[in-house]
Amino acid sequence: MDLLARIDKAVARAIAIGQGGTPPARLAEALQYATAPGGARIRPTILTSVALACGDDRPALTDAAAAALELIHCASLVHDDLPCFDDAATRRGKPSVHRAYSEPLAVLTGDSLIILAFEVLARAAAEEPQRGAQLVLTLAQRSGMPGGICAGQGWESEPQVDLAAYHRSKTGALFIAATQMGAIAAGHEPEPWFELGDRIGEAFQVADDLRDAVMDEGALGKPVGQDAAHGRPSAVAELGVEGAAKRLKNILAGAIASIPSCPGEARLAQMVRMQSERIMPSAVRHLA
Repeated sequence: MDLLARIDKAVARAIAIGQGGTPPARLAEALQYATAPGGARIRPTILTSVALACGDDRPALTDAAAAALELIHCASLVHDDLPCFDDAATRRGKPSVHRAYSEPLAVLTGDSLIILAFEVLARAAAEEPQRGAQLVLTLAQRSGMPGGICAGQGWESEPQVDLAAYHRSKTGALFIAATQMGAIAAGHEPEPWFELGDRIGEAFQVADDLRDAVMDEGALGKPVGQDAAHGRPSAVAELGVEGAAKRLKNILAGAIASIPSCPGEARLAQMVRMQSERIMPSAVRHLA
């Protein structure tokens, strides 16, 4: 099965759990709206690719981990778009959840997706309890405080910001979760996979800063100029567009070099290179 089709199928199975029984119809619909059609599914793609590189001996557990990670990511987007944060009108080229369904339902949609992510992992853990427990712990640590995406959002309310800590928690956390959870699902130790996830996460944050600075809303599918408008720290603000582009190229080279030894190492390196080409905004490629 194609990797994206595999991930989409796993996410659809997860959403079906949240829509079971006799749920409130609009909230059930909003769960689907927030997760499909998905974006590039980059985080679960990395997770599944790492699991495949490590043998993928428990594919059902890998699928559950990939779906759970994507649900957390989608939940974070729903919450990020709320008026109390970015107040974004669009996401993935369509109205954001709070614009389509109301602010209360957007809050509940994000909350429901977070809880559903851990339910999906709990259901799959029966097959491999030790791996399942590790997956739950890893996803929790990369989602909450002190080093998860909640911490990343919290940094935006601080008078002084540690840019490295901010990037690692806001964007890097779920990429670290992706590489480590992929390894765990396949029965490998997670620690050697930290650096790869950390570097990919840093690369995506710099790339996101560049996209926010140089792209337009039509091409990006969401509002641009948000970092400047909200006075957020960013690689562009710190290094300028050219400096940020060069920084991105160096990070990506380091990411490929950091891949741990595993049966599918070469194939995984190819996947990272492909993702690298995708995230570099075309407007700044000549600067890198």
